[in-house]
Amino acid sequence: MSGTAALQSASKLGDLLAQLPLNQPNQWSEIELTAQSLANDLRSKNVEQQTALGKTLLPQTLNSLLKGAISDTGNSGSACKAAIYEVLRVAANLCMDHDSNRGVLLDAGFPQTVVSLLESYAESVKPAQREASPISIPDLKVVKTAIGFLLNASVGYEPVQDRLAALEAAMTILKLSTSIYPLGSWQYYKPPAEDASEDPTESWSLRSSLASWSWRAIDEIRGDEDSQQPRLVFGPDALPLLISQLRAFIPPYPEPPAVFSSPSSRRNLVQTDFDIYEQVCGLIESLCLDVEDVRLSLARGLTFPDGEHGGVACLSELLTFVEKGDYPPYWASESPGERGAKEKGFDVGKGALVKAIVEVAGEEKNTDTLWDDSEADKPGGEFVSRMVEWIRTHKSLKESNRDDLIICATLSLGNICRRDAHSLAIVKPPISLAPDLAALLEPDTDIKVKHGVIGLLKHLAQSPGNRAALGEAGIIQKLASSQIWSDKADMVEIIQVAAIGVAKHMCNGDIDNAVSLVLPPDAGSPLQQILALVNRSDSIAVKSEGTRVLVNAVKSLWSTDPKTLDEEKVQKREAAMKVIATEPCVSALARLVGRSKRYPTLINEGVVALSLISTHPNGGTLVLDSLLNPLPTEAIRSTSQPLSAVSATEGSPVVGPRRALDMLINVLRDGSSNMPLEVRANVCALLGHLGRKGVVAENRATDLQRMKDSTRELIEGLARETEPPSNPRVVAAAKRALEAWA
Repeated sequence: MSGTAALQSASKLGDLLAQLPLNQPNQWSEIELTAQSLANDLRSKNVEQQTALGKTLLPQTLNSLLKGAISDTGNSGSACKAAIYEVLRVAANLCMDHDSNRGVLLDAGFPQTVVSLLESYAESVKPAQREASPISIPDLKVVKTAIGFLLNASVGYEPVQDRLAALEAAMTILKLSTSIYPLGSWQYYKPPAEDASEDPTESWSLRSSLASWSWRAIDEIRGDEDSQQPRLVFGPDALPLLISQLRAFIPPYPEPPAVFSSPSSRRNLVQTDFDIYEQVCGLIESLCLDVEDVRLSLARGLTFPDGEHGGVACLSELLTFVEKGDYPPYWASESPGERGAKEKGFDVGKGALVKAIVEVAGEEKNTDTLWDDSEADKPGGEFVSRMVEWIRTHKSLKESNRDDLIICATLSLGNICRRDAHSLAIVKPPISLAPDLAALLEPDTDIKVKHGVIGLLKHLAQSPGNRAALGEAGIIQKLASSQIWSDKADMVEIIQVAAIGVAKHMCNGDIDNAVSLVLPPDAGSPLQQILALVNRSDSIAVKSEGTRVLVNAVKSLWSTDPKTLDEEKVQKREAAMKVIATEPCVSALARLVGRSKRYPTLINEGVVALSLISTHPNGGTLVLDSLLNPLPTEAIRSTSQPLSAVSATEGSPVVGPRRALDMLINVLRDGSSNMPLEVRANVCALLGHLGRKGVVAENRATDLQRMKDSTRELIEGLARETEPPSNPRVVAAAKRALEAWA
């Protein structure tokens, strides 16, 4: 057909439209044939012809014909459907790769009419079913071509994308796609007894290609992630449709019907299933990451699936898929390369769903929803008990090889256990999860698993009531033996810092854990491993947090009254104190003081720990040396890892003072509001105690005098202060220091 003939066909369609009110016999058949001829001609790429047709009344004619056919379908039946099909083909080919024609069709209202057509089909289908909805081949062709038109009209063209988003076309397409072609539904195909003439091969080819086009159209409507934030076209109401698609990959699998028994007969269907599976997983993850209502809805639906998701227990089904979903057996007939690619993609999809579940658990508003104490046989409720069961069942990773479940469970519980009551419940009976977590801390455990386990332990260790039970489970020792603080793990600094955090919290106010940190006094002890990491790291987070573990151990050991301990614990306490009252530990504390100019809290912690150590035999001399000795040059980089309980502002590499004593002098001089009074008072107390008779060895009198000479004038000044901003506590501490030196 020439360009002139195409224009004549377009004109003829206009004439046929004008004659519609006459309701002539075979009018829809004539429209069908005329549109078919024009659609076929437009399949041959001819931009000039497309442009010329777009400038005619053809777009308006097509819209009016489509509306007329839709309204007359009840009377004219199959003839109308055939005409609708061809009109849709004309429109789809008219706007193929042609923005101008996309625009004129939009102005004519054609995409809007197509969406109305699809909505009428969507009203008749049952969503979230395992078996495909019954639909005739003529109807399949209409729906598929309608979706194909929306795809062609929206590719890279924002005006149509915006309009379709406003019409909620993506949801309509999703309803149709998931009911006409639920993933894996071809396995349940049974030849219809009443219509043996229908070709199942043609029907399922139409269904699968319809589903493929649907997801491409949905992608276009959502928009290009590279150039803009994707449009929000789905909400909680899409969840049952999306999650029900995962059922196709949960055993047991039915025996394929005879028509699809050979690999070649089902190849396209298998590929479509896999392609859409990847899309579904990515979309669920995206919705959970970006849409609060989706996260809240998933949590609510765990308890009230009927009210929330029309009877589909979405979160429960997600958990079931992550736990039981597996490669379909028919993938085995594919080539090794194809099978390997599918298996890898399947695992990536499941990983996306794990992230989605963790996000739901991480939504703060979901904490009370997901935690449920109403059922005695399920402590914490269905979600929590399931996570706990995954950890218990699969803690022997060499046997179960279910890293994914452990990662999901530990990260999810870590998110839920941010409240003290929940944290305590995880560690106390009947859940008592600490020994199971300890079992996962092995040297060859995958680093992602360690990340989840250690992150959960850090949350649990923050509750003082958990620390004894965590200690009894040997958590500190298991962290050390897992090699998380070894140089092999230095590339995962964030996990090393989290593990340091576990030890730091556990040693806070718990002498047994402090002893476990320090003893036995060899290179493999947890403390020695942490200090070795502190020495080789260039991260201020590692250095500071690692040394704070030592601070907490010192406080726990020195502040515990030995009279409250049995003989064995007294001996262990003394042995641990002896290990700490050594040059490596004291120097580490002095370096903490020296490098923490911007963190007064850290200076204070170092000062307090040094003060306590100075009360140990020979401790005073060690502390004096650590203050006077030149500090080693440390290359410290800035990091995004904030220091816990300290200002999260991270500065440039720290240029510290030459000696720790110089930092103490700066503290005494700093009367600004940035320097807490407590720190200045504690510095006075430390210096005063070191100057007390007998604390420092007599043969170090010269060094002690140097310390006094460097600080006396400042301390005397503080002791004399009476006018604001003087503080009674600082004045009293300064006076006591001078009295100790007298």
